[in-house]
Amino acid sequence: MTHVLTLQSIEPVTHDTYHLVFNKPDGYDFTPGQACDFALARDGWRDKQRPFTFTGLPTEPTLEFVIKSYPDHDGVTEQIAGLQMTDQVEISDAWGAIEDKGPGTFIAGGAGVTPFIAILKRRLQTHGTLEDCRLVFSNKTEKDIILRDTFTSMPGLQRDFIVTDEPDSEFHGKRIDKAYLKGLVEEMDGPFYICGPDQMVTDISDTLKELGVREDRIVTEDFG
Repeated sequence: MTHVLTLQSIEPVTHDTYHLVFNKPDGYDFTPGQACDFALARDGWRDKQRPFTFTGLPTEPTLEFVIKSYPDHDGVTEQIAGLQMTDQVEISDAWGAIEDKGPGTFIAGGAGVTPFIAILKRRLQTHGTLEDCRLVFSNKTEKDIILRDTFTSMPGLQRDFIVTDEPDSEFHGKRIDKAYLKGLVEEMDGPFYICGPDQMVTDISDTLKELGVREDRIVTEDFG
């Protein structure tokens, strides 16, 4: 089923990422971590859908997204930065494989962190702390770190920011390789949630299995 949403606010989160708030249709529901197919409600754009994750909570009166805009992409993401108040979009019903399966390790690359935002918010709302949760968040530069202050302020959350392309950053030097993952497997119980570029998700999942992590402890999403 297709639902039409009207943009209520848009604010920058980083230099190329935006927080968007829309009205919530009556009866619309989703599970934290889920996504929807999202298209601009304009002629020539309705069939150009992209998957985006809800970053608010299902109990809230609006629908929220954090979306990275890619100026060099000829598609929906290239248009995000130019959206104006009252612009409309069309979304599908909610779908997705990532959901809260208990405290664990959340491994994200770039915009792949978005499914974890609502999961961590809900866990914090329910339990008051994110003890036993660890966020491993890899980006090219520090300015690419989405919601850095939000994650830093979450009580109990262990945070490991990794920056790959900025040698002067305090977060530069680590790589999510087999040695690094071995340390996580030894330190952390519970599920390993992974979301990011397809190859990253595949490589990390395969390495975790090589390290003895059962497949049912690995939670991933393939957004294509």
